[in-house]
Amino acid sequence: MPAAEPLLQIERAEKLFGSRRVIDGLDLQICEGEIVSIVGPSGCGKSTLLRIIAGLDRDFGGSVSVLGHSPQLHSRDVGLIFQEPRLLPWLTVAGNVGFSRGRRGRDDPRIRELLEEVGLAEHATAWPKQLSGGMAQRAAIARGLFTQPRLLLLDEPFSAVDAFTRMRLQDLLLSVAAHHGTTLLMITHDISEAIYLSDRVLVLASRPAQLLGEVRVPLPRPRRRTHPMLGTLATDTMALLERTGTTSSSPSHGAESSDEADEATRHSDGEP
Repeated sequence: MPAAEPLLQIERAEKLFGSRRVIDGLDLQICEGEIVSIVGPSGCGKSTLLRIIAGLDRDFGGSVSVLGHSPQLHSRDVGLIFQEPRLLPWLTVAGNVGFSRGRRGRDDPRIRELLEEVGLAEHATAWPKQLSGGMAQRAAIARGLFTQPRLLLLDEPFSAVDAFTRMRLQDLLLSVAAHHGTTLLMITHDISEAIYLSDRVLVLASRPAQLLGEVRVPLPRPRRRTHPMLGTLATDTMALLERTGTTSSSPSHGAESSDEADEATRHSDGEP
């Protein structure tokens, strides 16, 4: 069961790009051990919110705290996995996983342990260009867990892989998160994915982002993908999304919107 005290606390968060309000008065709590997904229309500010929590964007209003402290860039309390693996092509798979420790990370025994967990132990010395899309994203998951973050943020992490690989990566994520006791906050456009993975699904209204509603998933894990309650809860989530003006439940293979993508590029802090 999640702890009583929130791991992540957001109060009245707001974000402006110039005169354009992207997030407006957002309140959110996530407790230790929870898996929470955020869904909402493209361009509603979901990725911007993750950047704020990760400490990549510090120009915002309101209060955001992780373990009682303001988000800090490169904090070991928070990890971030992007839509694309973003592996450094001049480093091996092992080198990418231990990148946050620089040269000292190359021989860290945890690299081998993590690669075994994600099924890449035999590819430790491979180069990123030698990996399939699913393998590269497994390496990204291992890298995200290397610093042992209490909170792992995922921005549509499986949007670029095929449906079968996506399901395998979903189950892998659940397995490693349970093993490490990691709290997950994920953005996705796939309602079925959100319901299958999460304890709670949060629905954001269209820009500016506000919390429109929440769908709780009371099923224990492991879950059967064919469980009838998952379909019912997906319908409930769709009903909330229809209030935002969108009815799409399929994965998105692009950025949140051209405006937000441009803004994220201008504020980008480089490779993770």
